[in-house]
Amino acid sequence: MVFKRDGQIVESAREARQAERGPTVRNLLLASTALAIIALSIVWLVFFKT
Repeated sequence: MVFKRDGQIVESAREARQAERGPTVRNLLLASTALAIIALSIVWLVFFKT
């Protein structure tokens, strides 16, 4: 339960997190970075290597 102590909000780690536990954000970041690298590599090959 959230409560105030000395003007600050105090809550448990689970309440503060309020998100899905797991590596989903990391996986999304890795996948999107990999796709961006692949897309930029294709653009570079098509426009600058020919």
